[in-house]
Amino acid sequence: MTIKEAQETVDQWIRTIGVRYYGELTNTAILMEEVGEVARLMARLYGEQSFKTPEQAATAKEDLADEMADALFVLICLANQTGVDLSAALEKNLQKKTVRDAARHAANEKLR
Repeated sequence: MTIKEAQETVDQWIRTIGVRYYGELTNTAILMEEVGEVARLMARLYGEQSFKTPEQAATAKEDLADEMADALFVLICLANQTGVDLSAALEKNLQKKTVRDAARHAANEKLR
């Protein structure tokens, strides 16, 4: 699925199953909540925090994928609501980073 197709699919889902978009501020708060859930799992999977139970650890990778998808879904909702073409925005952002960081990362001793 392309980013454009994802934006169209989410919009269709919202209009048929979701009834309507939540307000932009509500969706921003929901996005922060979802990103927090990704951070919680990252801290346990790749950081020093541990899971409370072995059962939580057993499903953590699947849970991480689901939480990332939740965050992406809400980000796509916000893009749709605010008229942002995420494909074009990502292309422009990568172009900016390529020009800005062309020599910077190669010269960074910490990345070697």
